[in-house]
Amino acid sequence: MPGFPTHLLIAGRERPGSGAPLDTVDPATGAVLATLRAASVDDVDEAARAGAQAAADPRWRGLLPHQRARFLYRIGELIEDAADEVSAVQTADTGKTFAETRALALSAAATFRYTAAALETAQDSITPSRGDYVTMSVYEPIGVVAAINPWNSPIASDAQKTAPALAAGNAVLLKPAAWTPLVSLVLGRLITRALDEFDLPRALVSVLPGSGREVGAALAGHPLVGRIGFTGGTQTGRAIAAVAAGKLIPATLELGGKSPTIVRADADVRQALAGVMFGIYSSSGQSCIAGSRLFVAREIYDAFVGELVERVGRLRVGPGTAPDTQVGPLVHHRHRDSVAAYVDLAREEGGRVLCGGAVPDGEEYRDGAYYLPTVIDRLPNSARVCQEEIFGPVLVALPYTDEDDLVRQANDSVYGLACGIWTRDHRAAWRLARRIDAGTVWINTYKQFSISTPFSGMKDSGVGTEKGRDAIRAYQRQKSLYWGTSDAPLPWAG
Repeated sequence: MPGFPTHLLIAGRERPGSGAPLDTVDPATGAVLATLRAASVDDVDEAARAGAQAAADPRWRGLLPHQRARFLYRIGELIEDAADEVSAVQTADTGKTFAETRALALSAAATFRYTAAALETAQDSITPSRGDYVTMSVYEPIGVVAAINPWNSPIASDAQKTAPALAAGNAVLLKPAAWTPLVSLVLGRLITRALDEFDLPRALVSVLPGSGREVGAALAGHPLVGRIGFTGGTQTGRAIAAVAAGKLIPATLELGGKSPTIVRADADVRQALAGVMFGIYSSSGQSCIAGSRLFVAREIYDAFVGELVERVGRLRVGPGTAPDTQVGPLVHHRHRDSVAAYVDLAREEGGRVLCGGAVPDGEEYRDGAYYLPTVIDRLPNSARVCQEEIFGPVLVALPYTDEDDLVRQANDSVYGLACGIWTRDHRAAWRLARRIDAGTVWINTYKQFSISTPFSGMKDSGVGTEKGRDAIRAYQRQKSLYWGTSDAPLPWAG
């Protein structure tokens, strides 16, 4: 197990924050992994001011796209070389399995490499002329941007904001969640190493753990921060949107979800069962795109849900460090208690808990934040546990009668983030994919991601788009240039 970072990265220097002490806890054992001092408002101000100077430094501002792309590609190499360390730190801090955290580390490396390629091949555009001039559109850095990320997949979320923001020519102030700061600090060290190798200003990246109420608010409201990228809860997203609106700056908000997974009567049952389980129980359900509402055609409902419950009961629950673990602990005991409270609410609302619904028995689970994979049915789609994001290993199963009934129920949600469809009928899949309110639809698969494919949500699931080639442009300002081509003076000149 690697040593855990205990210093923050503030304006290019590793040092303690000047905020309150911050314990980060192993969710599998309840043991304290490290104690940090969180960032403070003063630390945010120092990082923002130094970041603005670094962004304007000719060593950075003057880099040509292919030169900046080399720097980004190097960060990807460093992450991949350190994948074992990154994985071990993230597993300790979040409870995720080694298999998942290693995949997340490699995904982060790939994000930096892809962004490097997108940057090197990005083009400004000559726009159609409508007079005696040549017009073009160019893109310039914003300056300082804030990246505020959640605790469930920090390394991947960090890369998805930091890589395009750096590619665009900005300085980045990264705030990881207070519960899971360690892997973001490791990433900060790797980026700093690349900055040193390329003789670039160290203050281009700061990593500032702390509470959202203090550090997040200071970042969003700082006068030098010209753009905000936020992933997290919808309530916090609304507050950040209000701050951004007041400052007249752009913000990308990737928020919550209560995503439907649909099993049609003609689905490949074996494939659908595996996909439904992966969609909700991987990451212990702690995923914004988790398939937490299961809609099954009424004619196969009893048979499908019965087989599902049997298989869910066989899932192996344990620490992320165990090679056979399929469902790890939840990130924190407080979050585990919140998930358990939702299951209790389901019982009060008349729901039937078909499996799980409790903390697992056994000495090995006593001190960890564990909760059994759970399936609930006999609730209407209007029930709170069918409408509110639980963010845990809790699946609610509901039958549907026909396609119109399905679409009505699936879209009866304030969220519109993701959807899964299991069917052999490609025409039905197309119809449903177009009718369901969701930014991402998976057909006969689930939770597959490509950095090259844009990601966004509808309704209360957020605004703006991450990933894809256009991610870099989202962190830039667009400017139009007009080049006069006529020797004659403008008519007004006389």
